[in-house]
Amino acid sequence: MSFKKIETNFSFVDLALSNSLEHNRALERMKQINAAVDWARIDPILIRYYPVGKSPEGNAAYPPILLLKCLLLQQWFRIDSDPELETQINDRRSFKDFLGIPLEQLSPDHCTFSRFRSRFSPDALRAVNNELLSQFASKGLTINEGIAVDARLVHSASHPRSKQKLEEEKKIYETPEGKLDNTGNPLKFSRDLESDWTVKNDIPHYGLKEHASIDTRYGFVLATEITPASFHDSPYLPLCVTSSCHTKNPIKKVYADKGYFGKDNRDFLHMNNIEDGIMRKATRGAALTPYEKERNKTISKIRYVVEQYFGISHLHHHAHRARFTKMIINGIDGKLRQLAFNLFRGTKVLRTT
Repeated sequence: MSFKKIETNFSFVDLALSNSLEHNRALERMKQINAAVDWARIDPILIRYYPVGKSPEGNAAYPPILLLKCLLLQQWFRIDSDPELETQINDRRSFKDFLGIPLEQLSPDHCTFSRFRSRFSPDALRAVNNELLSQFASKGLTINEGIAVDARLVHSASHPRSKQKLEEEKKIYETPEGKLDNTGNPLKFSRDLESDWTVKNDIPHYGLKEHASIDTRYGFVLATEITPASFHDSPYLPLCVTSSCHTKNPIKKVYADKGYFGKDNRDFLHMNNIEDGIMRKATRGAALTPYEKERNKTISKIRYVVEQYFGISHLHHHAHRARFTKMIINGIDGKLRQLAFNLFRGTKVLRTT
C-alpha cells in the first residue's frame, strides 16, 4: 500500500501566526470537530473501499481520509467548484490545520478531488456515516428513537428538455458514436439524461428527487437516496428506514406525511415492530375522523425536522439544484452533504450536553 506521507513540523511561520490565530473561529470549529471524531476508525473503512494506493508501484497516492476531509470543507464552507477548493486550502491556515498538512505544502490539485469523488462508492459513504453515528451513540447520544421520512425535488444540473428530445438523446448516447466527442475521444462532459419530468402543485419540474430520513431527537441525517423526479415517494419509505439502522438501538417509530399513506408501508412497519407515525389520508367514502385529524396535527409537529434539514441544506449548500449531470455522482454528493451535516450537528450537540 502506497500513500503520501504527510509530515507536520512546527515552523517559524506557525510561530509568527500563533497570536493572530487565537480568535480564529473557523480554526476553533475545525479543532472541535477533530476532537469529537475518532478519524482512526474511519480511515480503514475508506481504505477498504477506495481502489487507489494499494499498489506498491507508481507514484504515492493521497490518503483517502485527507481527500474526504477536503470534500467536507467544500460542503461546510459552500465552495462551489473543485478549483476553488484547491485555492481555498492553499490560502487558509484553518483548512490546512484541519487536514493536518503543513503551511508550505500545496493542496491536492482539483483533478484529484474530482477523481476521488468519481471513484468513491455510495456504500463507502454509508459505512462512514454508520461509523460516525455509532461514535456519537457511544458518547451518549440516543439515535433511532424516532425517524421522520420525506422527499424533496432537486433541479437538474442541465437545462430542461422535452420528453421527446430526451428520448432521442438517450438513444444517441447508447450508441458507441454517442459516447465520443467531435475529435473521437471519450466524452468528458455530457448533459443530464437521467433526470425526468414531474408536476407538483400544478408546476412542472425537471430534475431529481432526494429521499431522506432524519432522527427526530437530534436531527441527524440517517439516510438519503437520489432518484429521478417522477419516482413516487411512498415505495422509498422501507429503503429509508432500513438504511437508517446505524446503531444497536432499534427504530421505535417512523413519522411521515400523507404521501406515504398506504397498506404496504403500514404492513412493513408492523412486521418490523416499528410504531406507525404515518399521517392518515381521507379516501373515497371514508373521511378522516376527529381523532385522525388531531393525530395528523401531532405528527406534523414532529416530522418538521425533515423540512428543517431540507431548508438548511437549501440555504447553505444549494441542495435544491444538482451539482453534477450523473445521478450516481449526485448521490455521492448528497451523502457527503449528509456526513458534513452530521459532523457539524453532532459536534454542536456534544458541546452543549
